[in-house]
Amino acid sequence: MLVRRLARPLLSSIFIYGGIGALRDVKGHAKAAEPWLNKTVGQVRDSVPEQVPTDPETLITIDGAVKIGAGAMLALGKFPRLSATLLTGSLTATTLSQHAYWEYEDAEQRATQQVQFFKNLSLLGGLLITAVDTAGKPSVGYRTRHGAQRLTDQAQIASQFSSKQAQKAQKKAQKKGMKQGAKGAKAAKKGWAKTD
Repeated sequence: MLVRRLARPLLSSIFIYGGIGALRDVKGHAKAAEPWLNKTVGQVRDSVPEQVPTDPETLITIDGAVKIGAGAMLALGKFPRLSATLLTGSLTATTLSQHAYWEYEDAEQRATQQVQFFKNLSLLGGLLITAVDTAGKPSVGYRTRHGAQRLTDQAQIASQFSSKQAQKAQKKAQKKGMKQGAKGAKAAKKGWAKTD
């Protein structure tokens, strides 16, 4: 659909731009995010494996790469739901780390950060819509529910068919038994007739 082809690049442009900015100034972004990272990641730093990065500069580099990569994929319409989900995580971290307006004392700074916070909430809404957009195709949940219902229906039909077949076989056996019984009765009657 044309709207998706226009909307996805428009939505992703801010993330690609932000990712490029983060990679150009990793130290500056890391310094701005460090207080929030110390409150969150810093508390679990000792309990995570050494392979998991916890230093601010590495996390900002990863975040910038995610914004550029997922943003480009979203713009191109490749894996848009996955891309939107990755960008949702990145945007949430960015919003909480850099636009916590309630922590600012200065009224002007608080107002500026509040605008950025709510702008990011709006972007988050667009990403959530994109993350659940199936482009007119049934979702996995829908396909699962209806596939299970189809299997149940087919099993019931097979059971009914088997039951009808068994009833037919039983009736056929009864008729055959009745015929053989009648033949036996005739033979017995003939046998009696001969003995008289």
